[in-house]
Amino acid sequence: MKIKHFAICFLAVLATGLTSLPGFSQSQKSKNKKPLVVFVTGDHEYSGEETLPLVAAELEKNYGMRTIFLKASPDHNSEKNIPGLEALKDADLAVFYLRWRQLPKDQLAHIDAYLKTGKPVMGFRTTTHAFNFPKGDESEKWNAFGEFALNSPPGWGGAAKHTHYGHNSSTDVTVIPEQAKNPILTGVTGPFHVRSWLYRVLPDYPTKGSTWLLMGKSVNPDKEAIENPVAWTGTNSFGGKVFMTTLGHPEDFRVEPFQRLVINAIHWELGLKIPKAWKGKMDIQVPYREAK
Repeated sequence: MKIKHFAICFLAVLATGLTSLPGFSQSQKSKNKKPLVVFVTGDHEYSGEETLPLVAAELEKNYGMRTIFLKASPDHNSEKNIPGLEALKDADLAVFYLRWRQLPKDQLAHIDAYLKTGKPVMGFRTTTHAFNFPKGDESEKWNAFGEFALNSPPGWGGAAKHTHYGHNSSTDVTVIPEQAKNPILTGVTGPFHVRSWLYRVLPDYPTKGSTWLLMGKSVNPDKEAIENPVAWTGTNSFGGKVFMTTLGHPEDFRVEPFQRLVINAIHWELGLKIPKAWKGKMDIQVPYREAK
C-alpha cells in the first residue's frame, strides 16, 4: 500500500508541475514563466499603435514572450484614456510610446506603481514628452516623465521646448565605436539611414552614467545641426533599467538594423541573452501621419 500511495503522490506532483515542490525556488519558477511585455501607446503622429503590435507579435511568435498591447481610446488623438493599464501590475517590462497625454489620476497610478517597483522601462521618440498637463494641474509633475523615467531632456513636456531639425530632414545613424561589442548592438550594422528627423538632446542628456549606443547626424537640416545620441541605456530615478531611443518614425521600423536594435533591447531589459539567431526581417509597412 505504501508503494501504491507513493506512486499516486508522484503522479500528482507531475500533474501539478515541478514548480509546486517546496524546494523549487522562485528564481526557478520565473525561468519557466514567459516574460510579459506590456506596450503602452498613445501618440498623435507616429502610429505607434500600429507599428508596435507587429513587434509584439514577433516577440510572441519567435522569442518566447507574452505581450499585452494597450492604446489610447477611442483613437490615437484621445489624450485622456488608455484602458487596461492595470496590466502593468504583472509586467516584466513596460514599453512606452506616448505623446502629450493627460491621463486621469487612477490611470497614472498604475504607471506610478510600476515605476516604483524598479522594473525596466523602454521608450520611443515622443515619450520624452509623454505628458502635457496644464501649469498648476495636480498631475503637472508627470510632464517630466522623460526625465525621471527615461533619462531624457528636461522640460520636454508642455510647450514643445525640445528641438529637432525639421520634418524635411532625416538621420544617418552610426554605431559608437566603443559600443560596437555591446550585446544590444548584436547584428546592428551601421551606418544606416532612418526617416526620423533628429532630436537634439545634448548637452544636458542623456544623464551622466548613461551609455550612448548610437549617434545620429541630421541630413538636410533646417538649421545648424550637431550630432546627437539616438539610443542609450541607463538607470532611472527608481533604479530601473532604461533603454531609450529618439527614433521611431513608422518608416524606421522598416529598417532591419533598427528592428534588431528593438528586439535586442527588449531582451537586454528583461535580463535575457541577446538572440544570436535573427529570425528575419519583419514586414512592417505603416504610413506616417501628420500630427493634428
